Amino acid sequence: MGYRDLKVDVYADSADIQVMINEYERGIVKGFTTNPTLMKKAGIKSYTNFAKELINKITDYPISFEVFADDFETMKKEARELASYGKNVYVKIPITNSAGKSSVELIRELSLEKINLNITAVFTLQQVKDVVSEFAPHTNNIVSVFAGRIADTGVDAEDIMKEAVKICKSRPNIKCLWASCREVFNIIQADRCGADIITVTEDIMKKIPLLGKDLEEYSLETVKMFEQDSRKLGFKII
Repeated sequence: MGYRDLKVDVYADSADIQVMINEYERGIVKGFTTNPTLMKKAGIKSYTNFAKELINKITDYPISFEVFADDFETMKKEARELASYGKNVYVKIPITNSAGKSSVELIRELSLEKINLNITAVFTLQQVKDVVSEFAPHTNNIVSVFAGRIADTGVDAEDIMKEAVKICKSRPNIKCLWASCREVFNIIQADRCGADIITVTEDIMKKIPLLGKDLEEYSLETVKMFEQDSRKLGFKII
């Protein structure tokens, strides 16, 4: 299977505007997401400048921006501000705040305001159910299930994702997203689970063209790489 055969939409997960523009022009991705950790890594100095610049450059693909506040009242204000930047903006709301208090009341309120929402840091099926039940009719929403981190605990993320997809599809205009992608094979897993979206970081984006590559050909390329590096090192065993 090549990447053109995928049913799942690939979103680039980044806070580097040039990388995001490059991926947009390459034509593989169908949307974009970012988060505070990626912004810290990219050295973003102004969130608003970053968001507005990106929205001005990419107007036709969905872009998810996350709130930074930890209290729900400030989250609400930030969500409204972010949503005002463009019709293609999805506001990322964490499933709880850092004290573990559920965000469902805020989700309900923002959804009633017709704000596009992307609920993030979702790990359990109960959280998926809680979120889906709060979305207002005729609104566009994403539920980001952190399948990669779930798998890090030794749990089969595919089993959870299959059920999460069913829950999301029980109502219209709700997309289920496979988050925290760890390797290219996760894209295949997300695709066969029926997930609508998978977020992919820059290092994995570079490997997507390998999907469907002939393994014997890839084996030979690997041997050639080892041989070239051996010559450059100049080492001798005998």
